[in-house]
Amino acid sequence: MASTVYFADLRTTIDRNLLDKVGALLEKVNLPKRIKKRGTVAIKLHFGERGNTAYVRPIFLRRIVEQVKELGGKPFLSDTNTLYGGSRSEAVSHLGTAVEHGFAFSVVGAPIIIADGLVGNAAIKVPIQGKIYQEVSIAHAIYYADSLIVVTHFKGHELTGFGGTLKNIGMGCASREGKLSQHSTLGPKVKRKACVGCGTCVEWCAYGAPQMRDGKAFINPDTCVGCGECIAICPEGAIQIQWNEAAPAFQRKMVEYALGTLKNKDKRTVFLNFVTQVSPYCDCYGYSDAPLVGDVGILASDDPVAIDQASVDLVNAQPGNSFSTHTKDIPVGADKFRAVHREVDWGIQLAYAEEMGLGMREYKLVTI
Repeated sequence: MASTVYFADLRTTIDRNLLDKVGALLEKVNLPKRIKKRGTVAIKLHFGERGNTAYVRPIFLRRIVEQVKELGGKPFLSDTNTLYGGSRSEAVSHLGTAVEHGFAFSVVGAPIIIADGLVGNAAIKVPIQGKIYQEVSIAHAIYYADSLIVVTHFKGHELTGFGGTLKNIGMGCASREGKLSQHSTLGPKVKRKACVGCGTCVEWCAYGAPQMRDGKAFINPDTCVGCGECIAICPEGAIQIQWNEAAPAFQRKMVEYALGTLKNKDKRTVFLNFVTQVSPYCDCYGYSDAPLVGDVGILASDDPVAIDQASVDLVNAQPGNSFSTHTKDIPVGADKFRAVHREVDWGIQLAYAEEMGLGMREYKLVTI
């Protein structure tokens, strides 16, 4: 039996604006039954890297927050720290970026909790039955929240072809250790030219992996456990990720992390995809290039696989954007994401997620 995905286009009237449509989508996926009275509700989103402008606008989050409060839930906005150094690599900068982008309490009506703590190490080891992992490291606040609403800006991505719900819960709910494991088979390395020999990493690491040699730090691979905390705490940004994982393996790892994220959230999750301003790259970039297609609409489902399949199908059913250098000559029906990321087979994540029991690729699209 096909999963149901609800779809709202962007047409509005004086009697029904787009915020009303978001509310209607939440009703269609039976939000009241997914929220416990006085239960905590993590609203997982991406606040956007500083300089990015494609992330989901705060006004939509306010509507979701209000609906959760009406049901007796206690909502909070949440994301995890990034693996790379940037404006969201630790909680202080992350919170500042979120507020700069409009996600202040006075705007959305809910607090922000960075789910994996100050430097990305607040996490829970969750056992799963995967083909790659038997245990995954999930952000503390995501795991312990009673319910989870996943709000995703649907866009392109260099390792997954597109970034949708599966990426938001697989990569986006992982701790720093989990992100490093998905991206690399190696531990971090020290860029010697950038290292000033301050010894901060040596003092921080509980495993003794960073050591000093000739006034510079290096990381002993025999004792490194791959937690990635040294990347966040290095004041010079001298400790770097070795990005060596291939796209197919990365997608499968990401899916197994999504499995861990949802393990204790049975029938208490809702997924929304905003297929608007479909930028060619992730919102982790500090800019947003011209969209690949025109704005499509907003989708909702309780099936993370079906909603991503429906979203990619809707994007590919559009003509390419004449203002995009990637898709200006791409016709209706052609793959817009392969036009940008030519070597990436985005279908791997969907097929593997279905195999892992996360949902179904077959769906029924219901327009509200």
